[in-house]
Amino acid sequence: MTTVAIVGAGAGLGQAAARRFGREGFSVALISRTQANVDRLAAELAEEGIAARGCAADVQDRVALAAALEKAAAELGAIEVLQYSPVPRKDFLRGVLETTVDELAAAAEFSILGAATAVTTVLPGLRELGRGTVLLVNGSSAAAPNGNVAGTSTAFAGESAYGRMLHDALAPEGIHVGQLIIPGAIGGGDPLYAPDALAERLWTIHTERGRFRTTVGEEAA
Repeated sequence: MTTVAIVGAGAGLGQAAARRFGREGFSVALISRTQANVDRLAAELAEEGIAARGCAADVQDRVALAAALEKAAAELGAIEVLQYSPVPRKDFLRGVLETTVDELAAAAEFSILGAATAVTTVLPGLRELGRGTVLLVNGSSAAAPNGNVAGTSTAFAGESAYGRMLHDALAPEGIHVGQLIIPGAIGGGDPLYAPDALAERLWTIHTERGRFRTTVGEEAA
């Protein structure tokens, strides 16, 4: 049995993705800053017959994040799918003229270096499996800069560039890197943005293994 590791697990999209992959036989590793949070989510999944474990780690603590992913693989099985989807901090969502250098650095640590830490930690296992998927989940500012959310906009752009380069470099090894852009509020009433619908999108990115970027709603545009 292989594992899906969800970095930034929460009760919305993270838990919906955990259920979607869990129904397909994956074990689930839930990673967020608070142990009580991921323990609660793991218990919910266990009640549904899905093998799950919670591991606490802050994505801005590279050592802790790597350790959490290594622990998950040791306890649950090799990580085949990595989902990197932590929710940005509020101080990353300020206007460009109000955003400080320290806030930009923190946003980059959160979105770029955290993602890179997660990927480089699981990559040896993906190569050993000879397959796997990295899923990056971002808002619309990853594709179009938004001066009202300067920290996240800047950091998401870097994460996107890193992900696209990984997509091209790892495809020959059977490892897919895909990005889901969500340009609306998750669970805000639009069925396109319902957690279960977005989780289905993530499952499709994993199974169809096509282009790098998928944007919710683009088919109707």
